[in-house]
Amino acid sequence: MRPLSPLPTLAAALVILCAVSARAQEINFARDIQPILSDKCFHCHGPDANARKADLRFDVLDPKLGPFAERDGYSVIKPGSLDDSVLVMRITSDDPEFHMPPPASNRKLSDKQVDLLKRWVEQGAKWGKHWSFEPPVRPQVPRALKGGAWPRNDVDRFILARLQKEGLAPAEETSRETLIRRVTLDLTGLPPTPAEIDAFVNDPSSDAYEKVVDRLLASPRYGERMVWEWLDLARYADTNGYQNDPTRTMWPWRDWVIRAMNANMPYDQFVTWQLAGDLLPNATREQKLASGFNRNHPYNGEGGRIPEETRVENVLDRVDTTSTAFLGLTVGCARCHDHKYDPIAQREYYQLYAYFNQSSEDGRGKYANLGNVPPVITVASGEEEGKLAELKKAHKQAEKKLAGEFPKVDAKQKEWEHAARYEKGWVVATPVSTKSTGGATMRTQWDSSVLVSGESPDKDVHEVALKTDLRDPRPVPPARRPRSLARQRKLRPHVHRGRSRFRRRPHAEEDDQVRGRRSHLRAGRF
Repeated sequence: MRPLSPLPTLAAALVILCAVSARAQEINFARDIQPILSDKCFHCHGPDANARKADLRFDVLDPKLGPFAERDGYSVIKPGSLDDSVLVMRITSDDPEFHMPPPASNRKLSDKQVDLLKRWVEQGAKWGKHWSFEPPVRPQVPRALKGGAWPRNDVDRFILARLQKEGLAPAEETSRETLIRRVTLDLTGLPPTPAEIDAFVNDPSSDAYEKVVDRLLASPRYGERMVWEWLDLARYADTNGYQNDPTRTMWPWRDWVIRAMNANMPYDQFVTWQLAGDLLPNATREQKLASGFNRNHPYNGEGGRIPEETRVENVLDRVDTTSTAFLGLTVGCARCHDHKYDPIAQREYYQLYAYFNQSSEDGRGKYANLGNVPPVITVASGEEEGKLAELKKAHKQAEKKLAGEFPKVDAKQKEWEHAARYEKGWVVATPVSTKSTGGATMRTQWDSSVLVSGESPDKDVHEVALKTDLRDPRPVPPARRPRSLARQRKLRPHVHRGRSRFRRRPHAEEDDQVRGRRSHLRAGRF
């Protein structure tokens, strides 16, 4: 008889050990069980009251509708007891009328999922929440590890603990060339230069790697690499996304995020500035700029769009983006009905909507094809800001200097006006009657000028009667007339016609050339 090979026996032993190890592993509700319930059960036993069946909820621990509630002497889930848990009976039943999920739902549990649910019940059916609803807790650093000097920091200890849990050992340490390439790509998105590789390879110090990491964290490229995922969450784009996809200026917001990453801005401040930086008291330009997070959405500038429809779509986009980026949830399902997988009612969706339904945006796309849509702010570069500050300083200095000269100028102005009016005999006379022989309309204006309109015959004579208190009115001598008047000859102050200020005595050959519609007569300057 041929001796039995030890290989099948060894393989069977390994399978048994793996199965025992797997069954001994503690089931995590959020990681292992909730995804199964959400995918297979929430459709009929979840948050949506309109779709809920059997008054049973698997999404929350409701004291009356939850899986642990007493129901006429039984519970859907009896922690620690497979035989007394109706859930286990239903998911393992061969009767299609009794089996869950029902065949008509087209939802079926795999053997692995059934095993996970059974083990979870056996271990006490410990409940939990979705990770986004749980506050982060700092875990204990594993200490009792087999590995000698392999772990060099706490991160290594977590990695080694997981490797040993899975029955694995750390790989051999890679070369320094590979190590610096990995960390440089990871922190900056760029490969290291040959000089940087040589410097690291030839650095014998014990903290050579730490020095490389510190240098990369201090590099401006670090923020440019770390911002990638955030730009995706914030739906960043430099175009509007519709029709001919016109370019818009959103890169100043992108650069702000990069600066925030490089400055290691606290997360609560990072969130506040982006959601409501423009609403902060005495908001700075940087805080207003950060709120551009809310304007990264596509913008439809199509001429036939209803403005209110566009505005509402923009608000809905902000709600969905905020929930994804900051809550870790896709609340958009609750836009039309209660969420079927997360504890979000339709009413709660529009309560969140109300926060964003306050913008000054009107939904009109008159500038959408030209770039940015109002409201917008002007953003200058650092160099431009410096130049602007210099100009403002020079402007204030000039104003201060001029302020001392204004009283002198005012005094000279009054002196000149007095001399022009009285000492030199310059008086404005008031028209008392006007007449046009050609039928034009003549109206006296507030400043004693005469406006001629209406009919515009080829030949016309305008007669203006003036009133003055002067006893001996005489025209101003040529040497004392304003330049515009000094050029006129043979003045007849009671007649004004055409484009000239005063009508000259026309020569015969000139008479046919004198025309005009509008006349401003500074009547009777004597």
